Amino acid sequence: MIARNHVCRLLRHSRSSALQPWHRALSSTTTAGVNECRDATPSLVVKRMAGACGAEISGVDLAKDLSDPNVVQAVRHALLEHSVIFFHGQAHLTRHDFLAFSKHFGTPVKYPMVSGLADHPEIIEVLKRENEKNNFGGVWHSDTTYLHQPPMATILIARELPPYGGDTCFANQYLAYETLSDGLKKTLEGLRAVSSSAKADVSKTREDRIKEDANGSTQKDLESAHPAVRTHPETGRKALYINVAHTTRFDGWSEEESKPLLDYLCQHQVKLEFTCRFNWKVGSVAFWDNRCVQHNPVNDYHGFKRSMHRITLAGDTPR
Repeated sequence: MIARNHVCRLLRHSRSSALQPWHRALSSTTTAGVNECRDATPSLVVKRMAGACGAEISGVDLAKDLSDPNVVQAVRHALLEHSVIFFHGQAHLTRHDFLAFSKHFGTPVKYPMVSGLADHPEIIEVLKRENEKNNFGGVWHSDTTYLHQPPMATILIARELPPYGGDTCFANQYLAYETLSDGLKKTLEGLRAVSSSAKADVSKTREDRIKEDANGSTQKDLESAHPAVRTHPETGRKALYINVAHTTRFDGWSEEESKPLLDYLCQHQVKLEFTCRFNWKVGSVAFWDNRCVQHNPVNDYHGFKRSMHRITLAGDTPR
């Protein structure tokens, strides 16, 4: 089992002088600047990927080691600290194993647009075939913000990959908010952003899957309004919570009135300095916090197949 002080080494101090709530729950041995956690059984190591977000975790078998609550705690804290975490070498995970892993961190929920696998309906296949042009969800977004309670997190495992390309990019929405001017932050206070499942930016990326899915063909358009800036329920930090894929307007504003500000925010929130980029291998797992990051799968592997399995975890009402 991972000793308590080893779990603590996963974390570095936040940018503010005060420790965040999840830091305070741990031992005072946490050291600023330390980004790795090591232990003999298992030899879990967290390695930061980029300045903005992202960390790779090694030395853990997701099918076996999660029976240790300290490992679960370590992974959870790494997610809160880095917003998106990655694991390699997990190709042995069965569908059952993958689902069991996800349940350590939340409640899996069904995706509203496409049916899940017959034997595990909480898992959907994210698929692009050799003859298809669009990739599923191929635009910057946070998952299903058109729901009243969007998912807390998404977990993806690579099953079949093209010989090149198909990376996924992630953008830190804490930084997107924190780097806005004080005036714009004040403008956004109290604004609610309306998200729709029918917005063309993302709906066109689902066309191939919905055409072959009886569930998808009967779906109604879904719409919900959430704060344009949400407060993360666990870290207490504020994050920009609009996205080009789903956000259509601000509540009480017309689309025409909303467009200039939304265009600016959608460009700002995915600046390179806010991002990291993940190169997949078969058996790689990505686990990201939808409350504070966006993602965008790169569509640069035309003529090749890419197949992933995805689970989303239930979230709360954004505030």
